[in-house]
Amino acid sequence: MRPPIIALDKLAALPQVYRVVIPERYRDMMGHMNIRWYLELYDEAGVYLFNEIGLTEQHYRDHGSGGFDLEHHIHYLNEVHIGDTVTVSARLLNRTAKRLHYMLFMVNETRGLLASTFECVNSYADLKLRRTAPYPDAVAQQIDAMLTQHLGLDWAAPTCGVMSA
Repeated sequence: MRPPIIALDKLAALPQVYRVVIPERYRDMMGHMNIRWYLELYDEAGVYLFNEIGLTEQHYRDHGSGGFDLEHHIHYLNEVHIGDTVTVSARLLNRTAKRLHYMLFMVNETRGLLASTFECVNSYADLKLRRTAPYPDAVAQQIDAMLTQHLGLDWAAPTCGVMSA
């Protein structure tokens, strides 16, 4: 698989959902951010993405719902060092009644490089039944509004090619 080649200016059209300075405790024996922290940062960024589409903590409490990650793929492109500032931007790719396919893009602002990409399929869930469930209409409308914007972008998302909603 070829690494994604995306000009950073293309990512400006996407919502930036997270920003952080990498702390010392993320350092591994190679002197850069350990791979375990990438998933943590993507998980944090996902919370903010979901807030943007109406899937807030309050929504989940009120509806007895949540989400299940079904599959993800992380592509490591450029090192992230301690003290670097990274941002994460989100792009929706597709959805079904119960699933959302999306990507997150981690940019190392300090070095001006795309550091990593994260591709995920997530499902809405009824936590009382512990089963996947359709998105409520209000959430589906917010997803569709953002998805329409992202489908109109003039660049193809660098997906792994094996995941779909």
